[in-house]
Amino acid sequence: MSRAARASGAKEVVLFANAANPTSNALYQRLGYVPIADWSAYDFVYADSGNR
Repeated sequence: MSRAARASGAKEVVLFANAANPTSNALYQRLGYVPIADWSAYDFVYADSGNR
């Protein structure tokens, strides 16, 4: 898909990967991807305050 996107004129192709998976990350780097940033996702759950 990366090659097809670049062939279609895309200047950049972004891949979000699991940083905890060294096998897939090694493959992505062999394909030419380079790490540029680390991301974290947070999901906040608020206690029910009873004010509905």
